Order: sequence, then C-alpha cells, then structure tokens
Amino acid sequence: MTLGPRRFPGNPILTPSGVAASRPDFRVVGVFNPGVLRTDDETLLLLRVAEAPIEVGADEVAAPIYDPFARRIVVQRWKKTTPGIGLADPRVVTLAGDTYLTSISHLRWARSKDGLAFEIDEQPCLSPADALEAFGIEDARITELDGKTWINYTAVSAAGIATALASSRDRRSFERHGIIFPPPNRDVTIFPEPIGGRYVALHRPMPEGLGRPAIWFATSRDLFSWGNHRLVASARKGMWDDLKVGGGAVPFRVRADGRDAWLAIYHGVTASPLTYSLGALLLDAEDPSIVLGRSREPLLSPEMPYETSGFFGNVVFSCGAYAEGEEVRIYYGAADGVTCAADVSLASILQGLA
Repeated sequence: MTLGPRRFPGNPILTPSGVAASRPDFRVVGVFNPGVLRTDDETLLLLRVAEAPIEVGADEVAAPIYDPFARRIVVQRWKKTTPGIGLADPRVVTLAGDTYLTSISHLRWARSKDGLAFEIDEQPCLSPADALEAFGIEDARITELDGKTWINYTAVSAAGIATALASSRDRRSFERHGIIFPPPNRDVTIFPEPIGGRYVALHRPMPEGLGRPAIWFATSRDLFSWGNHRLVASARKGMWDDLKVGGGAVPFRVRADGRDAWLAIYHGVTASPLTYSLGALLLDAEDPSIVLGRSREPLLSPEMPYETSGFFGNVVFSCGAYAEGEEVRIYYGAADGVTCAADVSLASILQGLA
C-alpha cells in the first residue's frame, strides 16, 4: 500500500483573518492557490488574495470591478430581488446574460524560513491594471528562467478568462507582457528550462458546446507567442477525473525507472459529487506532450473540514509544489478560501501511476 499525503497538522497555514485588506472598505474573503518559489534561505508563496466590499446590505449583492479609465476599483450593486438575477453560486452574479464576480483578487507575497509559518506582505505585488483584468488576477504560477522570475496568472474580465505574463529581476517591480493565451484559457504552467531549444508550457483551453477542458502542450521561442499545440491529457470516464482536468503546479524533473522525466501535479474534477482533487502526470523528458504515467487515484482529495466546507467546498487546488530529495511539498488552496500544505513521498506518487 502506498503512503498517502501527510497534511501539516497546523492546516490551514493561511486564512483570511490573518491577511490585512488592501483598502479599508474591503475585507479579505480568501487567501489561496499560491504559486511557490524556493530560494537558498526562504520559501516564497505568491498568494491569490480575494477581497469583497464590507458595506453590502442584507438585501443586495455587490461586484468589485477595476475601472481602467478611473484606474481604480469600483463597486457595482444590485438588489437580490432584481428580476432575472442569478445567485446560486456564491462566487458570481449573473444577470441579463452577463457574469460578475462577488470578489476581486490580486497577488501578494508571503515569506517563510521553515515553509510553514509565513509573513504576508501588507500590499499586493500585482493588482488588476487594465480592462482585461477588470474582474481580478488569480492563480499565479512561478517559473525561474533566464535570470528572471516569470509569473503567469489568470486575467478575468467581461471578455473572458485569459492567461497573462509578467516578469521581474528583483521580485518587487514587474514588467507586464500582456495576454499570452487568449480566452478561454487558464491553468498555464511554464517549464523551468527550455527543451529542444524552445520554451514549453502546459495550458488548458475551455471548449464550449463540444468537448471538455483538457491539458494541452505548447512551445514558444520567446515566452510570448505560443504554438505547436498538442493534446496531453483529457478527462477519464469512470475515474476520479471524469469531468475535466487542468494544470496545477509547475512541472519539475524526477528520476523514474532509471530515466529522467517531468512530474506535473494537476487537478481533476469528479462530476458527481462535484469534487476537485489532485493527481500527477509523468511526462517524457524530451517531449513532455507524451504521458508516461498518470495517477490511478487522487494524490489528495477533499477530506478535512477546511477542504470540504468553505467558500466553495470540496475543493483542493494547487498552483505550487516542489521536490526536495525524496519528498514533494504541495501548497494548495482548500475550499477556495484558505491555504494548506501537505507532503507526499516521491516514491508514493510514482507507485500510484498507471
């Protein structure tokens, strides 16, 4: 029997109550889905911090939206009794064919010497800054390449869900490079080294009407323009990832069966009941579009109360993991509200592949 994940006993390690809001009229409703970066002396998490307006009446619902003309976040409000308004999902408001978010996210650094006790910056390092980020920026992945820290993140707006890119040499000031995968596309993970002379990424287009979200492969000469797209992994009927799949943490190199390979932690969704879990893909070292192995069962599924209940329950979702020796540390968001940590042996992950 394989050894399962070992959740940190102090989970969740980060909660909204421990994060200062970026402005006095907002409250933090979620701190989750962090990207991770390891340096010589500390662990850095790039957190998704979701905020919502404080002053919302009991009979109304509100959506914070970045206004690119005013260059600030404004709050749109509706009465809950508005004809045709949709409030079934606490994350969104739907009205007259349009969708709005009830919170707006930015990215913020957290720092730790031991990887478990974090100090969180009081202000964002990246916030919504243009019309294609009007509903927020979310779910950062971090890749170190060419002496720079590259951050790709989800940009959300009325135009759809896209993936944008930014870079930094000091992790304080950032150069924005705009959209690299247009809507609808998210869950991009850029590999930490070129392969065959090209940069490589996994991405997740979201087809509508025909097909289901799946993990795709792409390459680039400059990190900005991507092509050579290939399908990597789809949902599997009758298994734990039967509804849809998408990228998770940035892949890292491992040794498996005496050869080099890439290991990618990904998320899969079970249709009934709707559940987000984590699994692994083993990818060919020279051609990561080739799958060598895939988790038969989830590495991590919602089981603890902080995973099964919350802002959006039955969700575990990772944007950041790393291997250290024979152990893999996974940082993950739980129930779209808090950040947790779990360790799992590399041997256990590899033994669970088929």
